[in-house]
Amino acid sequence: MTHPDPAASWRQPLLECFTSESATASRLTVVNDPDQLFAEPVLRSVLAERGYELLAYEDPVAFRYLFEHRCRPRWEAGELLHAVVVNGGEASARTVLPYDLLSEARATQREFSFSLPSLFPSLDPNVLSELEPSQFDALSEALQRANPGQLGANATKDFLLNELFGVVPGQIQQPADLLRLLLRRHLRQQQLPPLLDQRLLEQLCLQNQWREWPLERLLPNRAAFFSFLQERWPLFLQAKGCAVVPGRELPALQLPGPELLPFDHDDIRVFIDNLFAEGLLEPTTAIATDEVPADWMRLGVVGKQDENAALRLERLLPLLEEALPDAAANHEDWELFALRWAEAQVLQTELSGSLSPETSSQLYHLQLALEEGFGGWMLQRYSALSSLPALPRPITLDKVAHFLAHQQTGGSKRLALVVVDGLALNQWLLLRDSLGGLDLKESVCWAWVPTITSVSRQTIFAAEAPMFFPQSLDTTSKEPKHWERFWGEQGLLGPAVAYVRQGSQEADSELLEKVKELASRPACRALGIVVGKVDEMLHGVVTGLGGLHAQVRQWSQQGAFRALIDSLLDQGFIVYVTADHGNVAAKGIGRPNVGTVPEEKGERAWVFRDDVLRAQVQQALPSALLWPGPGLPAGYSVLLPRGVDAFLAKGKETLGHGGIAMEEVLVPFVRIQEPA
Repeated sequence: MTHPDPAASWRQPLLECFTSESATASRLTVVNDPDQLFAEPVLRSVLAERGYELLAYEDPVAFRYLFEHRCRPRWEAGELLHAVVVNGGEASARTVLPYDLLSEARATQREFSFSLPSLFPSLDPNVLSELEPSQFDALSEALQRANPGQLGANATKDFLLNELFGVVPGQIQQPADLLRLLLRRHLRQQQLPPLLDQRLLEQLCLQNQWREWPLERLLPNRAAFFSFLQERWPLFLQAKGCAVVPGRELPALQLPGPELLPFDHDDIRVFIDNLFAEGLLEPTTAIATDEVPADWMRLGVVGKQDENAALRLERLLPLLEEALPDAAANHEDWELFALRWAEAQVLQTELSGSLSPETSSQLYHLQLALEEGFGGWMLQRYSALSSLPALPRPITLDKVAHFLAHQQTGGSKRLALVVVDGLALNQWLLLRDSLGGLDLKESVCWAWVPTITSVSRQTIFAAEAPMFFPQSLDTTSKEPKHWERFWGEQGLLGPAVAYVRQGSQEADSELLEKVKELASRPACRALGIVVGKVDEMLHGVVTGLGGLHAQVRQWSQQGAFRALIDSLLDQGFIVYVTADHGNVAAKGIGRPNVGTVPEEKGERAWVFRDDVLRAQVQQALPSALLWPGPGLPAGYSVLLPRGVDAFLAKGKETLGHGGIAMEEVLVPFVRIQEPA
């Protein structure tokens, strides 16, 4: 993977206005950015390298606080600092920036306006507006390569489908063609803009052979597509001569469409063992293992549990080694990899003591490589993530409430946000097993660093970076007030907003009764819920990740979490599930005696009052990382262990959180609804 050359891309016209020379010639630029081009991480990175500091103008009060604390003192001290105030998003056309900023920028001719139509004038602007900034590099290259001329709306849609997503509807003639399209799309978790999906659906439905396929569900809905395959897999095996186990007759199909799919087609078969290895499809129990005629089908039939898990892990590890993102990866590459790695961790704990030494060694070295690569990526690229917009999905936890507010059209919907404290992606896979039959749309979100509860969870309910609530960084008691304030700013007041948290050692049944009572109130429209069960397990487990998985699996099977979700769905809520942080198995590197200097002394993060104290302590821990602290307030300096190290006695093992391991930072973000 290569880093795009900004000077030879769509960024060129923007960067011509932001040279290194102009960064030192004045101190302020104002940018009108209705299409949020300046949220794109590579552009932000290049601007930072050239000496510019970007500040988003969204909330006037928050902006003024940030500006006066970050910029004004440095200017008054004579420091060279060029601030770029970006007025972005749909509201930018209606927003008037402060007069003092506008007048200074205009006096030095540093007021600019950029938009997608000005960068890509040959394409329809309404269609363009649905693309994400991460797709602009490929679009720029496609336009240079194809030079299509001026295009109308439908021609723009067809051009984007073909050149950006590799989809030519007219070439999809056989079931294998359609299956390959769907498999590639959903394995990559590729989301097409709604206008393109609509165009693709229209074009496919012009062909008679696709009219019996439920494409309106299979195209956009990943879970529905894999359910479609899951139902038809045992039917395919039966058609190939495999006998059904007596007493395990195949259930009736729930999703319409053809009964038999060409799983054995050359273009489809290559995907099948990967689907089972990654846990996207479950092996069928309806077919006897000794009835399977071909090796490539084996992963799709339940044998002995250990045998099946070993086969899946054997197939999954080479895929992970091949797919490990590099320094030029984007955040989506890491998200997709994290989901696969979570599946490998579940398989690892299932196999437990039966893992071969070779597989154990392979897993160990893969984790060292991924944590080293991810840690380096975090130091370089993490700070840009918080600039990404809340739509089409939240990337960082502080954007979750903003995303929900966009779904809350006119206060008509009932939305519940369930935050499972400490739930890593690998534990979500275990918890997901209890939610069969529900419509799940799964994605990933990035926690705030340090990934400790009082920091990262508050960003969810406050809907802003930690620098905006410095007085409560050591407590979670302000979360209800944060939640009420945010929704009040969206127009939901009083009984329309509610918050409930599971207390320490509080029974699930007690939390459920509280949730039922709040959910039953007709006025309630935004309900925030903190579930503490997994975090309690995490801090009480003494047998490592395997022991935690055993407890989470048992909790899932007991049905408490499913009962909570069902109670919300029964009251008409759309439910979103996330976590404030994950957890990782770590090993001590030594814990020098530094007295009471750190404000917080966790196993995966130490917090200091200032950078000087932090630097002094690092001398005793030279391998530790000085976290640059994006989004954190002054006086909150963080020291982190590398990789899966811990600030513990040398060699001592723990399950903890606070650092920047992939398992701590990347957490689930899932929408749950009743099936259509």
